[in-house]
Amino acid sequence: MTSAPPVADTGLATRQSLARGSLGITLLHAERAQRGLIPWEAVHQRLADVRPLIDGREASLFLGAPAMAYVLHLTAANSDRYPGALHALDDIVAAHTRRRLAAAHTRIDQGRYATFAEYDLLRGLTGLGALLLRRRPAGDELKTLLKYLVRLTEPVAGPNGQPLPGWWVGHDPADRKAATPGGHANAGLAHGITGPLALLALARRRGITVDGHNTAMTRICHWLDHIRHSDHRGSRWPRWISRTGPAPMRPAPMRPAPMRPAPPSWCYGTPGLARAQQLAAIALADKNRKRMAERALLHCLTDPDQLDQLTDRGLCHGLGGLLRTVQRVAEDAETPTTFTDRLPALRERFLILNPSKDPGFLQGTAGSALAFQSAEPGSGPATDWDACLLLC
Repeated sequence: MTSAPPVADTGLATRQSLARGSLGITLLHAERAQRGLIPWEAVHQRLADVRPLIDGREASLFLGAPAMAYVLHLTAANSDRYPGALHALDDIVAAHTRRRLAAAHTRIDQGRYATFAEYDLLRGLTGLGALLLRRRPAGDELKTLLKYLVRLTEPVAGPNGQPLPGWWVGHDPADRKAATPGGHANAGLAHGITGPLALLALARRRGITVDGHNTAMTRICHWLDHIRHSDHRGSRWPRWISRTGPAPMRPAPMRPAPMRPAPPSWCYGTPGLARAQQLAAIALADKNRKRMAERALLHCLTDPDQLDQLTDRGLCHGLGGLLRTVQRVAEDAETPTTFTDRLPALRERFLILNPSKDPGFLQGTAGSALAFQSAEPGSGPATDWDACLLLC
């Protein structure tokens, strides 16, 4: 389960939440307005109702001023809308990023473990980096943030001196039912290290690099290789590794693969990890990894047991996320039709499932509608609305 950013004022947070509130729903309206399906006035009114903006410690790509900047960026695509608001928000995001980076480096210098809120996509610096890559790709803040991600991949010392991944967190996963005494290293796209991997790869693809850039991507990829399970059902990865599991920084010992693969979701499942590794493989010119990642996703799509585990339409851990991920993988695949030919069957599965009562973006009807309409025959998205998922 992926957790949305917490904040004290529920009403304000709901309006400004990209994950579950008004801003996420506005993404759907902006996409439809770009297609000429609804008037722009409906989008403008929704945006006007969001203020005042959260720009304090809790602000992230999915909450507050950065979330508003992301939605305005997509709403203003190919137009001259909101130039003043976007400029002001860019400055707010830049200052917020600098503060967050200073705190992160202080934490590393003090030898403390990371937290999701520091580095991940939903609440942390990876999400801010995804926004900066769109808004200020040539800015100092993005390069400084990428340098932080490089540092994040460097091993840290555990309590007994054993090496742990630099993204090791001292708390449990977002799913509070899973206890990991002593912490864990998370592999997911939403909260784990494949979020930074995807961001590093996307930046590299745009020609934006820092010292140690490729080394950091390679270090993450090697760790993913160490924890990967491969058998007749394809390749897949555990959601996280804890101290009670295999040695976190060394190749995992031989052990039986789980009897049942995890749900093929965007947030923690094979699809999200496959897309991140496909992007990294392209950035690193690693044909073998690209082939492995694409095959891993294909195994998901041809295994009814895995597909049957997706029981909702949502982006986070439902059919919507799989639909959009498959499309993005297809765009860069060696044989795109291998994936696009699977879309009709996925759309049928999607329609069989009941719509969510949640109107939001990440787990609700706004996100699932975006995914479904983007996957309709002859219809691509009018905006890169899924950039906040690090799929593009």
